[in-house]
Amino acid sequence: MTSRAAGVYYDPYDVDIHADPYPVFRRLREEAPLYYNEPYDFYAVSWFDDVERGFADRETYISGRGSVLEAIKNDMPVPPGFFIFEDPPRHTVHRGLLSRVFTPKRMNALEPQVRRFCAAALDRLASADEIDFVADLGAQMPMRVIGMLLGIPEADQEGVRSRSDAHLRTEPGQPRDYSVQTVTGEEFAGYVDWRREHPADDLVTELINAEFEDETGAVRTLTRDEVLVYVNLLATAGNETTNRLIGWTGKLLSDHPDQRRALVADPSGIPNAIEEILRYEPPAPHVARCTSRDVELHGRRIPDGSAVLFLVGAANRDDRRFPEGDRFDVGRRFGHHLTFVYGAHFCVGAALARLEGRVALEELLARFPDWEVDMDRAELASTSTVRGWETLPASLN
Repeated sequence: MTSRAAGVYYDPYDVDIHADPYPVFRRLREEAPLYYNEPYDFYAVSWFDDVERGFADRETYISGRGSVLEAIKNDMPVPPGFFIFEDPPRHTVHRGLLSRVFTPKRMNALEPQVRRFCAAALDRLASADEIDFVADLGAQMPMRVIGMLLGIPEADQEGVRSRSDAHLRTEPGQPRDYSVQTVTGEEFAGYVDWRREHPADDLVTELINAEFEDETGAVRTLTRDEVLVYVNLLATAGNETTNRLIGWTGKLLSDHPDQRRALVADPSGIPNAIEEILRYEPPAPHVARCTSRDVELHGRRIPDGSAVLFLVGAANRDDRRFPEGDRFDVGRRFGHHLTFVYGAHFCVGAALARLEGRVALEELLARFPDWEVDMDRAELASTSTVRGWETLPASLN
């Protein structure tokens, strides 16, 4: 259970496993549905039902120590407002503020702007014979969208995205250096301070002015530090995960040209295709929690205070929930996947990510119905929290 000699071994920092974790995920589901890694001192859960129940049980599997393994193991202090690393009542209050803004209706109303950003990125390639799904689209369109929402000037957006990417990068095979400095958002201080003096129709202004009742019962507005944390979280999440989704869209539909051609012939299948891409290659293949009590699972005990990795990438391919789970099928019908987590911590930006993924694929197929990824030049990003492409060039046939 704890070593390579004992059988299946899972290490989230192992470069070879990171390149293709799914054979190990399948073995974990079959041989060790509750797995313990002794070198890094964490448990891992891989069955869909176990992961779903774990996400829903926020009293047993808490987020207040972090949702990233390195943060839990380093006992990182959590600044107020970094709500993905919070438990009730603070999480309820801080998430509630964003829920006012990130409603599906409001996000879907952004479609014309999202489509315009996407078209601008792709129209530059009109006479090109190659596209890089990361550099040309994945790193461009989400950056413009989140920059528009936050009111970040277009000239500064590339720098914001680069800094967000740098926060997530690791040395190959090494844990991330996760510290409170990476989440405080001090690099956004200039934008926030400017908006205090010059309000506008953007999310930063809304955050500055929003009144709410905090966990103590006091009615107040967010502090400057809380606004900075919110902006940093939104800028990082808004850029990184949708970038990965677009990269996997290019890769999977290159690997399955018949399914790509089916979507060209009938674009009505694109929304379901995005769900299948999200299921099949979740940008965040694992999410961490910390136990608040002893837990019995699969006849074994997880001690109080243990780090637990919920393996979303394994759960999303569990044959118990998704027949032939390792088979990619844009026509697959299913209830829900766990890519956006489940329960109280369900991703507040899910509607926006789905919108961006759908629009990106619609605009891609309308212009470039045929492509083939050049795997000799493709490169996976080195991170420990998300999984996707650093570069993904493809020929446009």
